[in-house]
Amino acid sequence: MKILITGVAGFIGFHLANYLLKKKFEIIGIDSINDYYDPELKIARLKILKSKKLKFKHLNIADKLKIDRVFEVERPSIVIHLAAQAGVRFSIKNPHDYIESNVVGFQNVLENCRNFNVNHFLYASSSSVYGLNKEIPFSECQTTDKPSNLYGATKKSNELAAFSYSHLYSLPTTGLRFFTVYGPWGRPDMAYFKFTKNIIQGKPINVYGNGDMYRDFTYIDDVVTAIAELINIVPLKNIKNKDDLVPAEIYNIGNNKPESLEYFIQIIENATKIKAIKNYMPMQMGEIYKTCANIEKIQKLINFKVTTNLSVGLPLFIDWYKNFYKNNN
Repeated sequence: MKILITGVAGFIGFHLANYLLKKKFEIIGIDSINDYYDPELKIARLKILKSKKLKFKHLNIADKLKIDRVFEVERPSIVIHLAAQAGVRFSIKNPHDYIESNVVGFQNVLENCRNFNVNHFLYASSSSVYGLNKEIPFSECQTTDKPSNLYGATKKSNELAAFSYSHLYSLPTTGLRFFTVYGPWGRPDMAYFKFTKNIIQGKPINVYGNGDMYRDFTYIDDVVTAIAELINIVPLKNIKNKDDLVPAEIYNIGNNKPESLEYFIQIIENATKIKAIKNYMPMQMGEIYKTCANIEKIQKLINFKVTTNLSVGLPLFIDWYKNFYKNNN
């Protein structure tokens, strides 16, 4: 089975590719290695993957000719699309980056999946699609037509485009709504990374929402296990309603246990043995007060279990952070 992973040098892409390479899958990876955050971290991830026989293509998914060529040459049977411009706050000031990557780039990949008869297209969506929904926990049956930011809007557009291709061309698609994924090799733009860095360096941390915010933190290993199991669960083959012949599914991948920002900071303080200097600030534009995933749907499908809670996973990230920057400075 030949699997194409876009965004392979990213956080989730790296961990997923590493996992699948160990299982002896043939992996082709695509990444633009842009400078949204430190490219050296992405290069370090790639170095590990290449040592395990990853076949890597350095390109931007918004470049139609190049992405077309990859599909024409490689003919993957499975595509896992993780490449995207991430971040809620960055979307406020840089909206065009999100349209280029998350809309144009997504369409380029989706169209090639149709043209080359890909067996299963899995793609990263986000908890951000729930937007202004008030009902907690968020479940897949809720309407998601009120995004609170452009990032969430682009992810919702991905879900709609994927569904239309499933309907029109019988392309099996699976959307993955991730909830605040964290862990070793994580993204420097995320709060857990920035807080750890500043606390260790004795710098203040900006605590938005005056600390009264909650997130459904999901450890990277749990996310990777779920994606890997979903690869071979192709929509339609497991459909219960035979009148609904659209081979499209969407799953929440989360912890179902939201934690407060204050507790989150406390774990970092305990792990580093350093007291945080907190700069309390109001909630930023486009932010959501609380996220929580209803994971009943995926639990019924693959017996999904959260094996790592925040009190365990966050110190694992901090250990990685200390070792990585000790050895790379």
